[in-house]
Amino acid sequence: MKFIKFIATSALLIASAMMLPSCNLDDSKDTEAEAYQKWKELNDNYMTDVEKELNDEGQPKYTKVVPEWNTNAYVLMRWFNDTTLTRDNLRPLYTSTVDCKYIGRFYNDQPFDSSYLSVNPADSIFRTSLTKVITGWTIAFERMHVGDSVEVIIPYAQGYGTQSSGSVPAYSTLKFYIRLVDVAGEYIRP
Repeated sequence: MKFIKFIATSALLIASAMMLPSCNLDDSKDTEAEAYQKWKELNDNYMTDVEKELNDEGQPKYTKVVPEWNTNAYVLMRWFNDTTLTRDNLRPLYTSTVDCKYIGRFYNDQPFDSSYLSVNPADSIFRTSLTKVITGWTIAFERMHVGDSVEVIIPYAQGYGTQSSGSVPAYSTLKFYIRLVDVAGEYIRP
């Protein structure tokens, strides 16, 4: 009788122990959902704050760039170079292939990607078609000329949206420091 009681108690403990991980999984899902919600709020707050930033002259620090082909989309851009010196250089179209150098960071300045780790097609150069990148990059590159160096802030809707991609979590506002090195294929000559 004691043996049967021992087996029944053991079976009950094993069943309880097996149910604990599933309870923990549910808790971790709640924790993961809460973490994404907090991340989204931090990114939304950052975008709100950065849109209000002013430079030393009291003007907006960033230019809000809205493409003609989607007036609901936008990025914020700030040029580091004198654009009067590059305005006569080539400018890419939506169908262009570009060579650029870049560093990608999250809103909190944590880096997540960089062309400086690349050696192909050339040292630190990333080559891509603008039809194969996130919308925010396409918007930014269509406003750049060869030789321009910019900071581009991309809201998550023009980045990877509500889905994670590699090391980029969902709802991520992205900051890129980009230098347009060259344009291949179709381009605009000012």
